[in-house]
Amino acid sequence: MPVPVRKRRRRTPGQIARGVRRRARRLAGRLRHVWRRSLQLRVVTSTLVLSMAVVVVLGVFLMQSIVASVLTSTEVSAVEESRANIATASGYLTQPADSTDITQDATDQGQTLNPVDAAAKALTDRSGGRYDVVIFNDASVGEGRASGQIDWTSIPASMRVKVQNSDEQTLLAQTVKIRYIGAKPPESAWLVGGRVNGSYEIYHVFPLGDEEKTLLTVQQMVFGAGAALVLLLAGVASLVTRQVVTPVRLARQAAERLAAGRLEERLKVRGEDDLARLATSFNEMASNLAVKIHQLEELSQVQRQFVSDVSHELRTPLTTVRMAADLLYEGREDFDPASARAAELMQNQLERFEPMLADLLEISRYDAGAATLDLDPVDMRDVVLRAVGDSEALAERQATRFELRLPNEPCMAEVDGRRVERILRNLLFNAIEHGEGKDIVVTLGADRDAVAVAVRDHGVGLKPGEETMVFDRFWRADPSRARTIGGTGLGLAISREDAMLHGGWLQAWGAPGEGSQFRLSLPRVAGAPLRGSPLPLVPPEVEMRRTWRGHATPVLTPAPAETAPRVRENVDAGAFDAAD
Repeated sequence: MPVPVRKRRRRTPGQIARGVRRRARRLAGRLRHVWRRSLQLRVVTSTLVLSMAVVVVLGVFLMQSIVASVLTSTEVSAVEESRANIATASGYLTQPADSTDITQDATDQGQTLNPVDAAAKALTDRSGGRYDVVIFNDASVGEGRASGQIDWTSIPASMRVKVQNSDEQTLLAQTVKIRYIGAKPPESAWLVGGRVNGSYEIYHVFPLGDEEKTLLTVQQMVFGAGAALVLLLAGVASLVTRQVVTPVRLARQAAERLAAGRLEERLKVRGEDDLARLATSFNEMASNLAVKIHQLEELSQVQRQFVSDVSHELRTPLTTVRMAADLLYEGREDFDPASARAAELMQNQLERFEPMLADLLEISRYDAGAATLDLDPVDMRDVVLRAVGDSEALAERQATRFELRLPNEPCMAEVDGRRVERILRNLLFNAIEHGEGKDIVVTLGADRDAVAVAVRDHGVGLKPGEETMVFDRFWRADPSRARTIGGTGLGLAISREDAMLHGGWLQAWGAPGEGSQFRLSLPRVAGAPLRGSPLPLVPPEVEMRRTWRGHATPVLTPAPAETAPRVRENVDAGAFDAAD
């Protein structure tokens, strides 16, 4: 059976306009990206714009000077020739206007001319085609005689008024647009006018067609030369900039390779100029940096080896001391009060020393790169419940209560259950330590790719900048504050290492007076990249209070963990580690 053909829906003008705007924004974004990244492009573009401005200014000034010079010379020659022609025409125009003058040419042709026609013919014969003549007689009600098919009505009335009011020794000149009788198009011309014998006006019309062609040719030459000059300057700027930008690019590439760990990277030194000295300084810096890094690596190796050796060596005497301390502690009832108290103090300090030694051994394994995972599919709900069960006794001593928000369905993930349980215990102990006896909320969330556990306390909180410092070894927010539940100061540092070993994140949020929240995010499949977390880092009630700031604070009912929305964050393990 034939397959029905789906008709493509026609796009509305609004959709077309939005599509055009999106493409324009993308194009503008690409252009901005290229502009910001290319020093050579910015220099060449700036040079091109400045060169164009200079060439335009110079071209306009040059053209104005050439036009003024050509028109001035044409005007001077036109006025001088008109003055000589008027002196000649005055001899013809001394006769009455209705009389006739028989010239030799007219006699040869059998014609009789009046004075105006005779004067016009005589002046036209002298022009050799370089100009035409228009003669007006006041007695003829403004009508004129024109040569060369000139429409005598194209003589401006304003100029005729000026000529009529001037004396006979004064000639007036201006540029006008002359019209012709017939198919000849109008053209610009110099119009020179003067009075003769009181009642006559003689106007000489000097066409500027040749001058306009010359000026157009000059203008085209100036424009072409200016464009060639701008392109030449842009090419020169590109070549000059390239000589500077190329060494800078090489230095940038070398610096990137040096930052990537290739400490043998060096720049080639050519010449003795500033760029050569820059390359020399870069090479010296790279050499010194390589030496310092090598020294720090040796020192770090020595320190790691020292911690590992000391930790291992302390285990044997600690076992012996522990056996002796247990014996003394069991028989403390037979001692005098001072000896009994000493036995109790030694027992308590040994209980603190043993986990500290275990943490030091664990840290030394991470430093040596010997830490491994024992992966198994586990239900994260069971891991959370075991960690909470291990922390309940301590929570009861601190008058703290746990509030669990666990999903109803299993949250399976491939993790090392022992290490994840240790992370949660450290987070719970930290929340009890700083929660000031208030409730601690433990939330478990999951989606298709990841699982997350958030531990929220309502204690003293964290100051700005302490979200990353809290994972440093032996770091304390308040050094003057004594630990109330013991601890070695290495718990959160080890927890972060455990999270990173799983390819996950351990992040912290806090604000003074609002408590803090630690979030552990792990991929559900071992080795899969972690792109987001199913739980928000900032508690929802805090975000809601910030949104409703300035209004009445609404009553919030936390959503179940299994329905919590997925929160995507542009964070990866490498960036989080660098921030720490």
